[in-house]
Amino acid sequence: MDGTDPTVLDELERRSRGDGLPRLLGVVSLALGVGGLLAPRALARLAGVDDAPRAYPVIRAVAARELGHAAGLLAGRRPVGWTWTRLVGDASDLLLLGRALTGRRGERRRRAAITTGVVAGIAAVDLLAALRAGRAHRARERIITVEVGVTVNRPASEAYRFWRDLENLPHFMAHLESVRADDLRRSHWTARGPAGQPVSWDAEIVEDRPNERITWRSLPGAAVPNAGRVRFVPAPGDRGTEVRVELGYAPPAGRLGRVVAKLFGEEPEQQVRDDLRRFKQVLETGEVVRSDASPAGITLRQEFLQRPAQPLPAGRRG
Repeated sequence: MDGTDPTVLDELERRSRGDGLPRLLGVVSLALGVGGLLAPRALARLAGVDDAPRAYPVIRAVAARELGHAAGLLAGRRPVGWTWTRLVGDASDLLLLGRALTGRRGERRRRAAITTGVVAGIAAVDLLAALRAGRAHRARERIITVEVGVTVNRPASEAYRFWRDLENLPHFMAHLESVRADDLRRSHWTARGPAGQPVSWDAEIVEDRPNERITWRSLPGAAVPNAGRVRFVPAPGDRGTEVRVELGYAPPAGRLGRVVAKLFGEEPEQQVRDDLRRFKQVLETGEVVRSDASPAGITLRQEFLQRPAQPLPAGRRG
């Protein structure tokens, strides 16, 4: 994954990674931490423990802990670990509040009970955030990314127009059976899956900059969640257009699926590289150039269909 533009992964992970909730909890931790350090007496009064001198150092310690949680959650680097540590902190707070409830009467007991209920609710949200963050982390580990480019001796506008008509994609993408454009944004894709079984999914275009880039992603429910982007960049020296493709997808079997794919000649990067080679041929010659010496692809099925190279007849040489 090193060197791959992270926006491809962002499109693939946006629905599942759960960054929104951990960041919101980070803001809550920040507010509690600042409040506990600046106004411990006010918090003690709200919690019904303002009659206990030891409550103030405890509140400051809890505030310092919350500031640590805020720093970790807002940084967003390890949401799984930080959400679970928040949950551990909630359990500690509930234990302290439980002890406070047993020694309070009247109005203080009522305030302590309300605070306990609020902390219990926060703990439930923290548990939800931890579980979601864990699922998102496992999903990210499944993601495979590919980045490949090719230079095409055609202007960017022509390359863009051909690719933007999504129904052209099966002309050069060997694994695609068909693409049906439902409207300007949404489309239905069908590809060859394991053992030749068809796999279908719906996709949508999320960014369309004419002659510059196209970004798409699969819609919820896809058997293989995926996202991708193709960029059309003028090549140096007026040599046509650099077509750069970035893909991210999550195969059902994860890394094991990639290993099995390699054994069967389905290495993702090589597949995309071959697809782009065919794209170049279609744009420059109007068709995929085939000969006995040109490989039809790298799958076992395609290799079995290949024939060894033969010399041209004498009348066709020269």
